[in-house]
Amino acid sequence: MQFQNASFDASYGTFSQISSKSYMEVAFAGRSNVGKSTLINKIFQKKSLARVSSVPGKTATINFYWLDPLTIVDLPGYGYAKVAKSEKERWSDLISNYLASDRDLRLIFLLIDMRHAPSKNDLQMIDFLVESELPFLIVLTKADKLNKTERTNRMKAFETEIPYFSQIHVIPFSSITREGVTEVQSILEEIASDSDQ
Repeated sequence: MQFQNASFDASYGTFSQISSKSYMEVAFAGRSNVGKSTLINKIFQKKSLARVSSVPGKTATINFYWLDPLTIVDLPGYGYAKVAKSEKERWSDLISNYLASDRDLRLIFLLIDMRHAPSKNDLQMIDFLVESELPFLIVLTKADKLNKTERTNRMKAFETEIPYFSQIHVIPFSSITREGVTEVQSILEEIASDSDQ
């Protein structure tokens, strides 16, 4: 795949706006400021395909990108405290309606900050994905921020903090060292290769 050929397709603030046409989709989810936009830009080799902000909660829409034959879906970051309750509910409805809809969703990349225990919202998302039988894996972002000992300790802690952790495909990721970039790209290529089946 020519990852640098990914292009912005559309952005939606409410679920009802989203086109019902459904190509093969892969979605990126995670709490606000976990590094979704940075990861998307690194994977698709573009500096500003997804807008990166130092302000958490900036992605308040579902953003769709196109890389034939895949639609890449960037879900709004969840769990940011400093927004109005009505705005939080809109984000929540946007995410839950998208995930519950009948789309050709092949995989969800759930991003969790490797430095910290998963948030309550992270755990709710994992429970929802498991209960809904939606295919997902976990990308542990900001892996470069931990030294070897800290990293070992966090991985051990995740075993008790995250349900079914041993059964989930986990990818440590760093936009700085590029750890995990090739693995995520390989998974996308594998999904794309199923397009004729």
